Amino acid sequence: MGDTRKHEGPDDDIAARTGARAGDADTAPEASVGGGEGPEGPLHVPVMVDRIVELLAPALSHPGAVFVDGTLGLGGHSEALLKACPTARLVGVDRDTTALERSAERLAPYADRTHFTHAVYSDIPRALDEAGAAEADAVLLDLGVSSPQLDEADRGFAYAHEAPLDMRMDRTQDLTAADVVNTYPAAELTRVLRTYGEERFASRIARAIERQRARAPIASTRELAELVRTAIPAATRRTGGHPAKRTFQALRIEVNGELSILERALPAAISRLAVGGRIAVLSYHSLEDRMAKRALAALSTDTTPADLPVPLPDRQPELRLLTRGAELPTDTEIEGNPRAQSARLRAAERVRAASR
Repeated sequence: MGDTRKHEGPDDDIAARTGARAGDADTAPEASVGGGEGPEGPLHVPVMVDRIVELLAPALSHPGAVFVDGTLGLGGHSEALLKACPTARLVGVDRDTTALERSAERLAPYADRTHFTHAVYSDIPRALDEAGAAEADAVLLDLGVSSPQLDEADRGFAYAHEAPLDMRMDRTQDLTAADVVNTYPAAELTRVLRTYGEERFASRIARAIERQRARAPIASTRELAELVRTAIPAATRRTGGHPAKRTFQALRIEVNGELSILERALPAAISRLAVGGRIAVLSYHSLEDRMAKRALAALSTDTTPADLPVPLPDRQPELRLLTRGAELPTDTEIEGNPRAQSARLRAAERVRAASR
């Protein structure tokens, strides 16, 4: 598998980036990496795809095995697993209807083994029910914003392009980034930027936004990016990438409720994981990675009280960790696919049914 690097720590403080399945929004449009041709041109390269196949394929080797891709995107990981596991079925879930359409085209050769559901990934149980599957044998959650969302300028995720302030992964929802920027009180904006963007100048940026929107609504990505740039001290602007990257990350997480969905999605997915089934989580932001780490660790621990002489059967771990800490992409992968740079991968296997 090559030199997959390891990353470990009690509360890993991964440097905040624009957490995308494909990397930072400021470099995204230029960083597309070809992987063959698809209905929309060159296909992106899925992050850590070989390692994910290695981790999940053993659970998908039996006839009728069910793989849930909770964040389908362009379907790259799903395609690799369908190729590697010729009797497995896919339940593909995405909140983005465009992603579902493109994935259906890409995965057309496997149409007899695929089922697609328009939903957020916390709705995995419903997606399984609709597909007629009681359990999942493998689940993948590839978090953050996907490549097509970054690459389509009119989606408003990337500050490198002039676009409306949108940032909705699901364009059927009402809340947009423009709503957040133009209606949230300054104190609430500060909380969003500080919590989700780990932005140390959150209050300065929020006050600048408040002053500007009093004159006229802030409507575009370029306008917001410039406003953030001027709100940050000049000395800080010279390092660390584009000054607006943390603000755009925070707004995207707020608009799409990403952390609250992940908080629900992890237990929901694990609850439908078969014994012997496996789950893998790819995250691109320290907050996501911490949530994944804690959810998997909590169920991989013997909770027998320390004063008892023997382990209690119903307190034995439900999961066995398959990764030591969080695995990072190899240097070779990052060189060929810059969008993999901030990825962190954790995986586990269910070894015991949940206690009733």
